[in-house]
Amino acid sequence: VQLQASGGGLVQAGGSLRLSCAASGGTFRRLSMGWIRQAPGKEREIVGVIFRGGVPRYADSVKGRFTISRDNDKNTVYLEMNSLKPEDTAVYYCAADANLILSSLWNEGEYDYWGQGTQVTVSS
Repeated sequence: VQLQASGGGLVQAGGSLRLSCAASGGTFRRLSMGWIRQAPGKEREIVGVIFRGGVPRYADSVKGRFTISRDNDKNTVYLEMNSLKPEDTAVYYCAADANLILSSLWNEGEYDYWGQGTQVTVSS
């Protein structure tokens, strides 16, 4: 499975961005898709995931501001980011796993496939 993330950029605090992650080489509808970010000097953080059945889960840090959705016809997962804060600045990666379960979704080691990342910078 190959993942290609896009849509990053520079935005002012309070603004919005939508990231996309296109998947190829696998059966997309069988994959649970996650978004993970890494800020400079910090450990990676799982932002959220959307299970193959379409149920999303979010980290507390983004709950109410970020929305994950998927389009199985387009083999694409989206991360809609609103009310962005400077602390949201990071490289955002999409990742996928065919066997993700609730108890393991916050473990980045569970994700078998990773995209290359897209930079999001939020200015104050």
